[in-house]
Amino acid sequence: MRDFYPKIEPFSSGMLDVGDGQSMYWEESGNPLGKPVVFLHGGPGGGTNGNHRRIFDPAKYRIVLLDQRGCGKSTPNAGDAEFSLEANTTWHLVADIELLREHLGIDRWQVLGGSWGSTLALAYAETHPERVTEIVLRGIFTLRKSELDWFYEGKGANDIMPEAWEHFLAPVPVAERGGMIAAYHRLLNDPDPAVHGPAAVAWSTWEASSITLLPRPDIVEVFATPAFALAFARIENHYFMHQGWFDDGQLIANAGILADIPGVIVQGRYDLCTPAVTAWDLHRTWPEAELHMIPDAGHSFDEPGIRDALLTATDRFAEGFVPESAPAPRLQLLVTDAAPGMTCDANGNCL
Repeated sequence: MRDFYPKIEPFSSGMLDVGDGQSMYWEESGNPLGKPVVFLHGGPGGGTNGNHRRIFDPAKYRIVLLDQRGCGKSTPNAGDAEFSLEANTTWHLVADIELLREHLGIDRWQVLGGSWGSTLALAYAETHPERVTEIVLRGIFTLRKSELDWFYEGKGANDIMPEAWEHFLAPVPVAERGGMIAAYHRLLNDPDPAVHGPAAVAWSTWEASSITLLPRPDIVEVFATPAFALAFARIENHYFMHQGWFDDGQLIANAGILADIPGVIVQGRYDLCTPAVTAWDLHRTWPEAELHMIPDAGHSFDEPGIRDALLTATDRFAEGFVPESAPAPRLQLLVTDAAPGMTCDANGNCL
């Protein structure tokens, strides 16, 4: 199984005013003259990190990352319990992505998204298919009622992770457990930190405990951090209360719009968070997209089989790309075995 590309740092970053009193963090890394790609993170509310840059060959790709409204480095942050999420919807995010494309002067780009990022990638591509060169999706999630019921309403996933489910139930009064998303909406929007704080950690920890095939305490620890958990849980719950502002099944029903766009669907067979049936339903409606069912993986993008399939897809879609003008500049890579102050190129040659 292949590992990620070496660590790199952005060559450009900024805050884009997207209206409604909000600013979106964005960054670019890799080759400024490379093939444009935008990475859409999960959650909603998860934010980006440096490992997301490493899915792409930095010599060939102009890699664009963004933190969606309310999370990561974007402002204001949903971790502020007084911050309204009224202007944070799927269609606000689709408009933000298109605004960023125009801001960066990119005509068309590849779109890669996993989990909620796959939802947003589909929503964006179905709205702006003329702006998309290829689509790579992982851990397919479309916010159908059946998908939300499976993971959040005790209709499937709870039977596989009963001990983690008990912790998810704990903050919710017994009388409200027939509607867990609605119950958490009340808890997460309670002004008392003693109420919304523990609820946020319970919500976030339930997801973190379920996204890998084998236990990953390091992931659970990050998700349980109170500041991260509150922003993450508030945004996710807000989206799920509204079913993403979609008609049920809308993204899959409209996937025929994507027929002329090359696509790859990567799905862990044992994905507890976003079960494989959704990837299968999407593939049936969009048969032109390749479906790669990874036999020994769960949900997370860095599980070995999923990581390998994502790298294979992005490498293939970069084949034959020729920069419009000058050759690619020398890349500044962070190479772990390089001496302090040493600069290394894409081939690992250090000076």
